[in-house]
Amino acid sequence: MNVLKRPGPFWLADGLVLAVLAIWFLGARALPEFVLPGPVAVGQRLVVLFTDWDFLYHTLASAVRVILSVLLALCIGAGLALLHRAAPALDWVIRGGIQPFLNSFPSIGWAILAAIWFPPGHWSIIFVQVAILIPFCLINIAEGLRQIDREVLEMARSFTRRGTRITSTITVPLMMPYVMGALRISYGIGWKISLVAELLGSTSGLGYLMLRAQGSADMTTVMAASLAIVILFILGERLVLDPLARRFAWR
Repeated sequence: MNVLKRPGPFWLADGLVLAVLAIWFLGARALPEFVLPGPVAVGQRLVVLFTDWDFLYHTLASAVRVILSVLLALCIGAGLALLHRAAPALDWVIRGGIQPFLNSFPSIGWAILAAIWFPPGHWSIIFVQVAILIPFCLINIAEGLRQIDREVLEMARSFTRRGTRITSTITVPLMMPYVMGALRISYGIGWKISLVAELLGSTSGLGYLMLRAQGSADMTTVMAASLAIVILFILGERLVLDPLARRFAWR
């Protein structure tokens, strides 16, 4: 695309970004660094988070935990949704008990429980994230299963009795929009709650870095870690989730 022929919304978006950076730069000059560091200092610390091993270790720790938590929550949520569909008699247990309980239980409650039940480390953080993400996956996938037209499945059975073929050609393609929706929601929320969990029960990760930086009034690291999460989220969406969505939309 020719830069000079870019649509108006692109110019508006770039202009807003430049305006925010200019306001940030001017505001930082009038305030001490422990209150509002400048964009240059934050940018330099952001580069360190992705290049220096002492900091990169924390960045990778948070990323791995979020990915594992999303996959585990998706598997558990899908398992509960499939169990509910296979055994409607369990409706009062899953939709009437497990789902509202997980939906309403506070995030900070899971974090405190994990800090008591587990030693500080990866699994305590993953436990918190999975517990919070399960209902999002369960609701999305259960809704997808409810939307599958039973007449379509009956028609498929008139052509073949092979359950695996019906699943691969009918059920899975119809379910993929709901699975991708669950992945997108869980991936975004996973990054938000990872910091809360790491603040209370971890010795590594971006949340731990932010807690340590708060103790030394290092606002530069706090803002750089926050921006690192934004970058990691965007990279995950653009490099993984968007290609998956396009592939299954094409199918």
